[in-house]
Amino acid sequence: MPNWSEVLQEINDYIKKNAGDPERARQAVDVIRRKYLKALHDHTGRNVIAYYSGFLSKPTVAGLDLNDEDKNGFMMAVHQMDRKQGMDLILHTPGGSIAATQSIVDYLRKMFGNDIRAIVPQIAMSAGTMIACSCRSILMGAQSNLGPIDPHLRDVPCYGVIQEFRRAYKEISKDPTKSLIWQNIIGQYRPTFLSQCENSIKLSNAFVRDQLATVMFDGQVDAKDKARRIVRQLTDYQGNKTHNRHIHAEECETMGLVIEHLEADGQDVLQDLVLTVHHCFMLTLMNTGTYKIIENQMGVAFVRQIQMQVVAQKPPGA
Repeated sequence: MPNWSEVLQEINDYIKKNAGDPERARQAVDVIRRKYLKALHDHTGRNVIAYYSGFLSKPTVAGLDLNDEDKNGFMMAVHQMDRKQGMDLILHTPGGSIAATQSIVDYLRKMFGNDIRAIVPQIAMSAGTMIACSCRSILMGAQSNLGPIDPHLRDVPCYGVIQEFRRAYKEISKDPTKSLIWQNIIGQYRPTFLSQCENSIKLSNAFVRDQLATVMFDGQVDAKDKARRIVRQLTDYQGNKTHNRHIHAEECETMGLVIEHLEADGQDVLQDLVLTVHHCFMLTLMNTGTYKIIENQMGVAFVRQIQMQVVAQKPPGA
């Protein structure tokens, strides 16, 4: 399978070949991307949905996060699929709304049951990690990573807020004069913010624990214990230090997640296909106005573009 530069060359060759037809030439990135997405489906015999955000190449664009609008893309991608084939979900996302994540996972579970694998070619952080934990297994390579799942509200870490309140209470109890210092910090939080943080933590932790116990560890006698241990590690605010900490395949496996290594013996073709598909999507996000794509192996795509409306794409003749 072609690497990054070879995929780019293939795109450029297609443009040159169709230089006399500007419309066909313009579709080069789409044609090549769909070619390899279908090749991945042909190899595995499973449905494929790729969920890609342009958060690396277009970090200032609004709407890069996982949100409720994305469910429309998933609904479009699932339509007319043979659900008996199961589904491989390719994830590349910085994360997003907990509520939207739960809703999307619930929908996909209703469509495919527990027969969903997550594929993480590079990065699936925060809510992306939550989705991956909702699958029966996670395919990762040496370059892949998940991230902590500690929730944030208004870009503030909920665990950090709670720890700050506890520290303030402890210090003021010992030395009331410190209340003047803490007043400037705590005073920035709106009423009920602390309880909102506590509820967000409870909601996200319970969701991931339940998904792990009922999907990834379904039928195992220690499923709940495994799920609790993993959630503790993924939400370890002190241990992880930062919300964007990259947790690679070996560490994910050590904490107990079911990881399928793309470099494992017999996985050469699958690894090459996954990385080629990844290169295709990244080149699309880097070289066009597109900043989010949800696409299946049939070429049906839900596309968000800068300064444009949602574009629903179907392959020619569909």
